[in-house]
Amino acid sequence: MATFQAPKGTYDLIPPVSVKYLAVREAIAAPLRNSGYGYIETPGFEDVGLFARGVGESTDIVSKEMYAFETKGGDQLALRPEGTASVLRAALEASLHKKGNLPVKLWYSGSYYRYEKPQAGRYRHFSQVGAEAIGAEDPALDAELIILADQAYRSLGLRDFRILLNSLGDKECRPVYREALQSFLRGLDLDAETMRRAEINPLRVLDDKRADVQKQLVGAPVLRDYLCDACKAYHEQVRVLVTAAGVAFEDDDKLVRGLDYYTRTTFEFVHEGLGIAVGGGGRYDGLSEMIGGPALPSVGWALGVDRTVLALEKEGVELDIPASTSVFAVALGEAKATVFGLVTQLRKAGVAADMSYGGKGLKGAMKDANRSGARFAIVAGDRDLAEGVVQLKDMESGDQTAVPVGELIDTVRARLA
Repeated sequence: MATFQAPKGTYDLIPPVSVKYLAVREAIAAPLRNSGYGYIETPGFEDVGLFARGVGESTDIVSKEMYAFETKGGDQLALRPEGTASVLRAALEASLHKKGNLPVKLWYSGSYYRYEKPQAGRYRHFSQVGAEAIGAEDPALDAELIILADQAYRSLGLRDFRILLNSLGDKECRPVYREALQSFLRGLDLDAETMRRAEINPLRVLDDKRADVQKQLVGAPVLRDYLCDACKAYHEQVRVLVTAAGVAFEDDDKLVRGLDYYTRTTFEFVHEGLGIAVGGGGRYDGLSEMIGGPALPSVGWALGVDRTVLALEKEGVELDIPASTSVFAVALGEAKATVFGLVTQLRKAGVAADMSYGGKGLKGAMKDANRSGARFAIVAGDRDLAEGVVQLKDMESGDQTAVPVGELIDTVRARLA
């Protein structure tokens, strides 16, 4: 009988690689926790309308990539293709915006799903850590999130990335630009599908990666020239605050991102070695109203965990990940029950401990001890226990000393300190 395999375009996270993913998630989350962001978790699937309305009907995400299905009860659901719409829906449902203390600052971590053509850094199931600041229109929040993402990447040792920054205007100035861009696009030689997209959301055409389209876009109207005074002032303030924090960025007039809900500030973290965005985000002041809520100006980002791991590998960055096991115990002869009891006590005392299972001999068990990366090994046989001791071996130096059983916990803790 054929064995099952992971679905196409997905991956399993297994040790030791999975430890990298945990370290990346932790590194991204740490600056957020340190800046007033609380953790939120939402379901892996939502009402399909949440994404159709929030992310946008014209986006590739909704029109081509979303896993949508009907349940046995007749509900139309979709696996979440991104995190922002779900987090905002949850915040509205729980009335977090009515409890004072705006903005509501939230961070999340989870899996997302898009039916894409699988390739390196582009999977059908992928992992992100995201952050959202809901309910306040303040350039300092936009700057804060850009700075925290930069801090997270740099704490991991990532260096070869650029921050691209743009403003998409707001409901006052964007319609004027939209009209100018549509007029320009109507004069180009574009295929029917692209023209249809231009009528729904012309900004998406700027994001088209095809060389023949990009060639025709030379001379297209630039959004920066259409920004109203309020948007210009807001964007300048974001730029000043990010610069003052010592974070370098590049202005990119063509940056629109693949989601319809963005307004004003939009940004992307592009890794040079990979040639793709490892994260990005922006302000989405109208999304709350789009999904039936009150006006709640907000800003957020999502950073790809798998892409960040790829970027670290590309740069040759080895994460300093401590061994998960500090002490590895080996029981010989009839000593198993006593040694198992000592391992349990070590764990209760906060020491990461493991032991050899399956009745292996000394040689095989010591191989396990080496593989575990433990700093110390405990070896005990019948004779040791008859004398009331266990052998404590320093796995780095090879030194071995007999330690009375009653003193083992304190001795190990002292040596690990």
